[in-house]
Formats: sequence, C-alpha cells, structure tokens
Amino acid sequence: MSFIKNINPTGAITDFIAVFRQAGSNRWWITLLALAMTVGTFSIMTGESWKKQRPLPEITYITSWPADRTDAETQAFIVENQKRKEAAEKAQQAVDAELRGLWKSLGRASGIDVEAIDAKANKDRAAEQAAEKAKLEQLTGQKLDR
Repeated sequence: MSFIKNINPTGAITDFIAVFRQAGSNRWWITLLALAMTVGTFSIMTGESWKKQRPLPEITYITSWPADRTDAETQAFIVENQKRKEAAEKAQQAVDAELRGLWKSLGRASGIDVEAIDAKANKDRAAEQAAEKAKLEQLTGQKLDR
C-alpha cells in the first residue's frame, strides 16, 4: 500500500487542461471523436463472447449381437477383426520404419553413429518382444509360434 501515497493526479489533470487549451477551437470535435471511438471500441468488445460453446456429449449406446447368432458368424467376425488388427499393425510398422529412416538421415547429417544406435534399438526391440512372448506363453500355457 506504500505506492498509493506516491500517486498524485494533480499533475496529470493540469497537463490535460494545458493540452485541452492548446487545441483551440477544434478541441470539442477532437474530444467528441475520441469519446466516440472509445465508447464504440468498448461497446464492440462487450458484445463479443470469449466463451466457447460446450459440445454436446457423444452418446454411444451398448450394442450386442442378436441372440440367434451362430458360431460361424462369431468365427467370421473374429477372423475379420484379426485381419483388421494385422493390417493396422502392418501400416503402423511401415510408418515407424519410414520415421526411423528419416531420423537416421538426420543423424547422419549431424555426424551421429546411427548404425550403433540402430543396432542397440533393434536389440532392445527384440528383447522386448521376447519378454512379451514369454509372458503370453506363461499366461496361456501354450507355445506361441510368433
């Protein structure tokens, strides 16, 4: 609160009066123009809303198979779903390989030994896949071929 005691508006008021007197006969038009621009600007700003409309929630209802679904339909769905998963995984692997190629070219341009980094990454990736396979084999009790 100590900065309030140093504020004295009398200097600002006397400066305003001096400038207002220097404006001559046009001072009222200048005052009205400045006042109109200020009021117009603030009236436009108060009319605008800075809030974003909240989107309505998307409702997903639970759907289920008909009760008279056959085992063949179930197996067909499982096979189709597996093909979709494998296609998506293959597409992701292609994107990952392209991205690794871009990073390798950037590393070569920067003078980094990308072959050593790639060999370590491949080794880590293989160890991670082996651990995942061992975990799945342990959970299922079956020997996995992939």
